[in-house]
Amino acid sequence: MEQKKLEVLREAAKNIRIGIIKGTHAAKSGHPGGSLSIADILAYLYFEEMNIDPANPANPERDRFVLSKGHCAPALYAVLANRGYFPVEELITLRKIGSRLQGHPDMTLTPGVDMSAGSLGLGISSAAGMALAGKIDQKDYRVYTIIGDGESEEGQVWEACMFAAHYKLDNLCVIVDWNGLQIDGSVAEVMNPTPHDKKLEAFGFHVISIDGHDFDQIAAALAEAKTVKGKPTAIIAKTVKGKGVSFMENKVNWHGAAPNDEQCAEALAELNA
Repeated sequence: MEQKKLEVLREAAKNIRIGIIKGTHAAKSGHPGGSLSIADILAYLYFEEMNIDPANPANPERDRFVLSKGHCAPALYAVLANRGYFPVEELITLRKIGSRLQGHPDMTLTPGVDMSAGSLGLGISSAAGMALAGKIDQKDYRVYTIIGDGESEEGQVWEACMFAAHYKLDNLCVIVDWNGLQIDGSVAEVMNPTPHDKKLEAFGFHVISIDGHDFDQIAAALAEAKTVKGKPTAIIAKTVKGKGVSFMENKVNWHGAAPNDEQCAEALAELNA
């Protein structure tokens, strides 16, 4: 990847992470760990990959994105704000009464949110439905969704995968945020859903495994996904929960805890450095 593009993506990912920290700090609640782990993927999707226009968020020809792990809304809001859907200053209204930025994405409130999410497993089902609608309507748009590794313990995720493969939804790309931790601890210890690659292949997916923090690998995987015909694609992205803030990295207690004043200042100093 050319250096200039890489610098733009790194800056975007940094600003997304800053937005996550500022938002959860202001709310005194939220889910920073799993939001930070998907910042690089969201940066690439919104600043490079997807056909979108912040000035026309309802364009019927646009690509769609569904955050199936809806509790990580701080990351989605941060990328939408930095992409120009609404002011970055609004991120500190996260979870406030009357705010457009509630604890889970709400498509009726927030510009750029394509589907409300929250109950785990529902987002990937919605994304599959959008992809089928695109096929029926003979549209060229693509649908992207991010699911959590812990979320993949939900049976509905696998029902949606069966659906996507059955209808040959090659316009659907499912990204698994594999950071290895969920609210109660290690995913492997709580309810081990692995091996994702073999299971998804058995369900009829084309599967790609990458480092979810490497922009070259993200770019290559998404480019490969667009060449696949007759089946959906799943990208298993190995990530670090809390990525970018050293004291949050790989710490399960940051799944759903907001930073206090001192922790916020430390995190922002580290990100800005």
